[in-house]
Amino acid sequence: MKELLLGKLDKNALPHEWFTIGGSVTFILMFLAVVAFITYKKRWRWLWDEWLTSVDPKKIGIMYFIVGGFMLLRGALDAVMIWLQQSLSAGSSHGYLSADHFQQIFTAHGNIMVFFVAMAFIFGLINYIVPLQIGARDLASPFLNTLGFWLFVAGVVMVNMFFFLGGEYAATGWLAVAPLSGTQFSPGVGVDYWLWSLQISGIGTTLGAINFIVTILKMRAPGMSLKKMPLFTWGSLCSMVMAVTVFPLLTATLFLLFLDRHFGSHFFTTDLGGNAMMYTNLVWMWGHPEVYILMLPAFGVYSEIVSTFTRKKIASYASNVIGMIGVSAFALLVWLHHFFTMGSGADINAFFGLMTMVIAVPTTMLFINWLVTMYRSKILFKTPMLWFLGFVGTFSFGGMTGVILAMPPADFQLHNSLFLVAHFHTMTIGGVLFGALAGISYWFPKMTGLRLNERIGRYAYWCWVSGFALAFVPLYILGLMGATRRLDHYESSTGWQPFFIVALLGGILIMVAIVLQVVQVIATIIQRKQLAVSGDPWNGRTLEWSTAPVPPAYNFAVIPEVTGSDAYWDIKQQASKKVVYEDILMPRNTASGIYISAFAFLTGFAFVWHINWLAIVSIIGIIAVIVSRNFDENTEYVLSAKEVEKIETERNKEFASKQHDIKKYEDADMGLIEFIRVVLNWALKTVRLKK
Repeated sequence: MKELLLGKLDKNALPHEWFTIGGSVTFILMFLAVVAFITYKKRWRWLWDEWLTSVDPKKIGIMYFIVGGFMLLRGALDAVMIWLQQSLSAGSSHGYLSADHFQQIFTAHGNIMVFFVAMAFIFGLINYIVPLQIGARDLASPFLNTLGFWLFVAGVVMVNMFFFLGGEYAATGWLAVAPLSGTQFSPGVGVDYWLWSLQISGIGTTLGAINFIVTILKMRAPGMSLKKMPLFTWGSLCSMVMAVTVFPLLTATLFLLFLDRHFGSHFFTTDLGGNAMMYTNLVWMWGHPEVYILMLPAFGVYSEIVSTFTRKKIASYASNVIGMIGVSAFALLVWLHHFFTMGSGADINAFFGLMTMVIAVPTTMLFINWLVTMYRSKILFKTPMLWFLGFVGTFSFGGMTGVILAMPPADFQLHNSLFLVAHFHTMTIGGVLFGALAGISYWFPKMTGLRLNERIGRYAYWCWVSGFALAFVPLYILGLMGATRRLDHYESSTGWQPFFIVALLGGILIMVAIVLQVVQVIATIIQRKQLAVSGDPWNGRTLEWSTAPVPPAYNFAVIPEVTGSDAYWDIKQQASKKVVYEDILMPRNTASGIYISAFAFLTGFAFVWHINWLAIVSIIGIIAVIVSRNFDENTEYVLSAKEVEKIETERNKEFASKQHDIKKYEDADMGLIEFIRVVLNWALKTVRLKK
């Protein structure tokens, strides 16, 4: 009876190691602190009505940023733990982590940073900006959008559940290579947590990608043809087409692995007809395009920033678009370079090596366009532009090391070495994460009505760039010296320890950069009166800048007419027209996405612990909520023209006094010393009031 009710779940699943106990206590304290704060402020109803059940893509985008920011801290802490272990574990010293614990942290770090940080930031930007850029009031399916987000959140909870029940995470590497991920070598629940966190969030990604594609293709403003779409939207479209192409591959691969683990099938085992290399093929057919799924929206961000801060049209709009499409196409043809050593033969290795080099051609087209746009321009060096320049240096260096790895003879020597780890991080941090941070910095005034504190933002930027160089250049050297990845101990005679210590210092500097970015946001809130801006603080060129800061739920009171690729720039050159408001059909908030995601989480949890009755009940719950939603006819309401006019009048009045010139207020930015003083004064004042 106990096994029927609880499956494999028993008292041994409770936290019993120092790291799981510490993680559980930390998460519980954070949760209680948030609950206490919201209760104290009496904001539960507001939180539910205005945010959690919202279908507004802008609010969903902000929630992606919040969850992604939390997971960035979590993933960065894992990285520092890895560097600390490697810097200590030499010769007779074995550091502070066991080999198994080290591998679990290594796996969790990769999963978190790719799936739950990079994807969160990129999807947050797409949610907030794409509808505004194409002149749409919403996405094609507001419900699918909120469902995709909450499935992502369910994946976030699942990836951290081992702290509370199970006591272990996968120790298989971030892609859980077969047969190591099979029950023969990983009999615990760690791989199951890995599998279901990716499966649930991956389904949400696929739904979101379909929604964005339909929105971009069918809901553009009048006059906005494909040839006039902003470049960030083009990057997002290419990215989402790739996501729809390869994420079903991931879903199918994880399902087959689930069958192997749960029902004893043999798709990826080393016996009874299984083929472990088939798993590697399938997972990398998804895995390498995934890098470009994240990269292409970042390329779009850089295009927007370069155009805005050079005050010029992008040098060649057509070649930018062709470059993005070319990257998308070639990215689907390079997956096998991740395992040249599998023995496929010289012809296959030569083809994939050639494709890996060819993908540099459309990428170089983008770089040339950006550089030509900057040529003889009076560049405004604000933090978004600094992030772009940081990207140019790091990504170019990463691209050159990628060409080395694309050559099979060189790859045979460097495969599975720290050289490969350094290359991957150069591309993803220098390309994707810098792009996301650039986009958030660039569009922050649009999202909040506040310009981010420039001075502290620069401190964070320089800590990121210098910390990145300190952290990963030593890994390139170590890789050339023969150090393999996933290495938790080495002999002191190798001479590697000084390089690992330098890498640790770089990791600490990156953590300082992340803390500075948190401080930057807090300082901006403290200085909100001085840093308040209008809807167009950068003198932007695309439609999102035509709306007031923190655009209303309907985005545009009147859908604009588009005449060129720089739609708002063209509008600013024209005489203003009299505004005629009209009724707007708006989607109602819904909690259905939360309910479906909760049932999806329970389904995954049930399969992790083999609680079959819970899996059946949860699947029935998912079906019931979907059916109920489909029969709900009260999913929309009409916002009358009179109400729209009232909202717009009040908003225009509110922001009329905030037409601040960015340059005028640069001196108002507080530095770190002043920030510390303000925080200490606030703390002392609070203590006195309590007394």
